[in-house]
Amino acid sequence: METKHSIYVDHAATTPVASEVLAAMLPYFGEQYGNPGSFHTVGKRANDAVITAREGIASLLACRSDEVIFTGSGTESDNLAILGYARAMAGKGKHLVTTSIEHHAVLEAMQHLERKEGFELTVVPVEKNGIVDAQKVIDAIREETTVVSVMLVNNEIGTIQPVADIGRAIEKLKAEGKAQYVAFHTDACQAAAYLDLDVRKLHVDLLALNGSKIYGPKGVSLLYVKRGVKLQPLQFGGAQERGWRPGTENVAGIVGLHRALALAVARREEDESHLRPLQDQLIDGVLGSIGKTRLNGDRTQRIPNNVNISFMDLEGEALLLYLDAVGIYASTGSACTSASLDPSHVILALGMPFEVAHGSMRFSLGRETTAEDITYILEVLPSLVERLRAISPVHVDEKYFESEESN
Repeated sequence: METKHSIYVDHAATTPVASEVLAAMLPYFGEQYGNPGSFHTVGKRANDAVITAREGIASLLACRSDEVIFTGSGTESDNLAILGYARAMAGKGKHLVTTSIEHHAVLEAMQHLERKEGFELTVVPVEKNGIVDAQKVIDAIREETTVVSVMLVNNEIGTIQPVADIGRAIEKLKAEGKAQYVAFHTDACQAAAYLDLDVRKLHVDLLALNGSKIYGPKGVSLLYVKRGVKLQPLQFGGAQERGWRPGTENVAGIVGLHRALALAVARREEDESHLRPLQDQLIDGVLGSIGKTRLNGDRTQRIPNNVNISFMDLEGEALLLYLDAVGIYASTGSACTSASLDPSHVILALGMPFEVAHGSMRFSLGRETTAEDITYILEVLPSLVERLRAISPVHVDEKYFESEESN
């Protein structure tokens, strides 16, 4: 089926590269081709570009430039933070704390440490609105705890977590002579375009973010490592990035990451004012026109571009294909697990059954999204849902869509 529409609402998976970012990167694909590690003029130019980007990013995060480590993805940054610190501090303690809605890059790294390296893992459940109770995280910390990881914004349902509150509480514990070996990590990949990432205000020791979520390039990320925090590297073979991430630096990507983050910070208020009405239009439109639907995650404590809705009595993968056929490109959850047919662990963590999780759809809006795009989505969705429900074997008990934000 051909369609004249092309509406991309999967910005939580990746964003298009902003024109300003591409312009900043282009010289490093051509005339500025040097290796930053080379001791000659061509290499020095590349090294200067990396230094400038590192210093610029450090200013945006309110940290020191030597606390910024460049990596190849948000997943790598999360893995380096969790595995690197846990292994470095294994002699002090082998207890980890995280939440039930973390990205798989965090959960699977911790599960590996639990299964293969003798660590104990405490997974703190979240409330039904998709937000963790900060006190429950603090209560899970023990004397032997080394890593506490709580994402700043959930990648599937967009809920904002109380990271600063948890960070302050951990600092208080340390001041009291408790939790001495804890490093507090946050995955901020989904937050970078919308929330303040001042690491002092967040009270974090480790913070990961990547370029592809902020209109920057794919294949480049960073990890903030607070001065004094020890890490064991995951890779070996060079002295780049203080030896924690050896390998020739992706100069073009690093330059692009800096430009994209600077633009995101400059545009936060503008993006918020553009996206929030569109988010409300989509949520109210779906819940108001399609029965047996449920908004996943808190209505207000979420970033302005995320709309995650469960459509009862159908399978999300089928709805995704129907939407694709009419030129609407969304997702059923995290892009990192898009090849899996397993239900979303995030929706299950909200207390929903498999059938509700399987029917969840994520619409993540972006800078180019318009009110006309939302109107079109709302025009075609009801009939697609009706067609799928007519042939679906799935039936969800009504108790799961009887809530304040459901229909």
